[in-house]
Amino acid sequence: MFVDSHCHLDRLDPGTHGGDLAAALDAARARDVRQFLAIAVTLEDLPTLAELARAHDDVVISAGIHPLHSVAEEPSVAAIKDAAERVAAVAIGECGLDYHYLDKTPDKVPSREVQRERFRRQLMAARELELPVIIHTREARDDTLALIREHTDPAVGGVLHCFTEDLEMAREAVRHGFYISLSGIVTFHSAQALREVARQVPLDRLLIETDSPYLAPVPYRGKPNEPAWVVEVAECIAGERGISVEEVAAQTTANFYRLFRAAAPDAPAEVREALRSAGLV
Repeated sequence: MFVDSHCHLDRLDPGTHGGDLAAALDAARARDVRQFLAIAVTLEDLPTLAELARAHDDVVISAGIHPLHSVAEEPSVAAIKDAAERVAAVAIGECGLDYHYLDKTPDKVPSREVQRERFRRQLMAARELELPVIIHTREARDDTLALIREHTDPAVGGVLHCFTEDLEMAREAVRHGFYISLSGIVTFHSAQALREVARQVPLDRLLIETDSPYLAPVPYRGKPNEPAWVVEVAECIAGERGISVEEVAAQTTANFYRLFRAAAPDAPAEVREALRSAGLV
């Protein structure tokens, strides 16, 4: 089976299966995608995401605030914790740092200082809840790693999602107990450096995701992405490593439940049994 470890199910493109989320999930299930982690980008998303999780047994959710989202008032650590607990989130995020637009449109995105403090609070909430963190990082390598080192517990860890940085950053994150998640970008013809990451990061530290509806993989590039296409990400990694796609599926699935332990009770029965046998739950 496959797991889509990062998808925005509340933002499905209207052109994807006619905007019918149930149909999109069924299309993914038909390709053996058996678990979905629906990601929050604002705390206001949480009621909708919680409803999706109640409607679909194979959907779990996160709780967090994207670094580029503007809010009227920054939530406290206590407020973040309360929001996550109310919806039974399995992780905090996506959170992190994104400095890409600061020089381009500084009046439209939170400043470095605001982003760092927001990220710090979410890391603190995650540590207190003993939940992993889902991190978005772009052009903020040093600050991201510094805050990870300062505020995360390597025994709980987290993931650098939709990873596009270099192998050195990936290795540093892995040393601190983190996983590296690869999206459809790894299939792009221009992504040679990222495919090196796919080859070199230990397989037991990789996750796969779509980040749908964004970043559709080859051969669907340019179309709205959907969870079914996480299989193409796995196939690309398998090809780069010279192993079977079944091995990538099995290991990234085990990795997912090892990291997101709160999602394990929602795993298919055969997966729960395998997790119990491996001592993961």
